[in-house]
Amino acid sequence: MDPRFRVDLIAATPNPQQCVYVGMHQDYSEGFVAADREQWPDETKAGEICVKRLLAGERGHYGPMEHAQIVLNVGWFPHSVMQQARTHRVGVSFDVQSMRYTGERICRAAAGELDLEEVFYLRPIGQYSNRQGKKYAYSQAERDKDLHHCKISADRYQELLEAGFAEEHARGILPFDYRQHFVVSFTLRAFLHFMDLRAKLDAQQEIRELCDLMWPHLQAWTPEFAAWYEKTRLHKARLAP
Repeated sequence: MDPRFRVDLIAATPNPQQCVYVGMHQDYSEGFVAADREQWPDETKAGEICVKRLLAGERGHYGPMEHAQIVLNVGWFPHSVMQQARTHRVGVSFDVQSMRYTGERICRAAAGELDLEEVFYLRPIGQYSNRQGKKYAYSQAERDKDLHHCKISADRYQELLEAGFAEEHARGILPFDYRQHFVVSFTLRAFLHFMDLRAKLDAQQEIRELCDLMWPHLQAWTPEFAAWYEKTRLHKARLAP
């Protein structure tokens, strides 16, 4: 995994499993459930009950899971990951560096003030295969050529800005996989659906690595849901409804 890849927690519902439980409980309760707060199960027990009543046996009752939310800050991933993350109906909110207002780092890399690999992503050297299974080697020599291409592109980007070109015009000459930071918010339901889509074993390498970094946040936040998911769905590409 690229050592720059990073996922930090910004905020999260503090009692997510209780929130899911209360949503579920109100569905079939005659009374006003907030009035019985003292009777609610604790966070661990609430998670266990929710897994049993909503998820076990593939019941697929995902609606109450939308009451719990988590916000993450994702850093230094390539643009291709953002392109993939926003594909399909994931029910997720993103705020992403636009490259219209955030190109200063490219100019700093062109000037030698930042490492080129701080702003551009290249895969590590190694053995790879394409979607048809054809194997190929990505050598240090090939990678050096690509890094040189990144430097030429950064130089040209800086040149265009200095000539008065708009940032959205200049960015068109950059390699596709410049690095981006973004903030993303998930409901618990959307988080698991995203993992269904992108943690599967044949997903693109970099977005699987994003899922790997997101996963500990889910385990810490909703441990009973995470344990169920790891046992029954993780890496199996069983898409949520």
